[in-house]
Amino acid sequence: MQLIYKKTTIPKLPMIILVSLLFFLFLLSQFHIHRRTTAHSTAADLRIRHGYTSYDSHIERQLNKTLNPKLRKIWTTRDWDRKVSVFSAFFDSLKRRSLLSNHSKALSIGARVGQEVAALKLVGVEDSVGIDLVPRPPLVVEGDFHAQPFDDETFDFEFSNVFDHALYPWKFVGEIQRTLKSGGVCVLHVALSRRTDKYSANDLYSVRPLVELFNRSDLVEVNKVDGFGLDTEVVFRKKIK
Repeated sequence: MQLIYKKTTIPKLPMIILVSLLFFLFLLSQFHIHRRTTAHSTAADLRIRHGYTSYDSHIERQLNKTLNPKLRKIWTTRDWDRKVSVFSAFFDSLKRRSLLSNHSKALSIGARVGQEVAALKLVGVEDSVGIDLVPRPPLVVEGDFHAQPFDDETFDFEFSNVFDHALYPWKFVGEIQRTLKSGGVCVLHVALSRRTDKYSANDLYSVRPLVELFNRSDLVEVNKVDGFGLDTEVVFRKKIK
């Protein structure tokens, strides 16, 4: 019995399909490279400082600064008028750009002795309050910015210049987005061109990590500022549901 083998031929793909397939595979490889590069860049642009053995040790270090009697005396005396004046200029500028109004319910995060709150009230934003680990009534109530003591969607406006003190930046931003109303504005003053003080818990080198963290908000503005060692103002608006 003789076996007969038939030769099977694989049909050739038309050149245009072959070229399209190769181009698609090229784009797919570039997409994965871009994702890896972007993830690496974002991680490199926000670095948590080493040295904190626990969250309690982080809080203790922050309290060492906030409760320092010499610093508190400076903040409430010779520094008071100067800082209130500078913050008033910042907030007045935000009002002119329609990012803040007299009718806004405003929160200052990490307000220490309350200069930012006093400045908000001075420019006409009466419904303003601050939070800090150490309260200073009536301007500042006790609160941890990693777990704000407020209900969801409480504020129209939130301001902070202490992002660098957040040991868990994702919690810091998550709490802002939780307590900010839909359409509300958050303004951060951060340092991008230099390291901040010895009490900082993280170092930020670009705006990219903030854009990634504020995943329920739109980036509105990025401006240069001169704010007590901080050089960049970043403005977000929470997306409307």
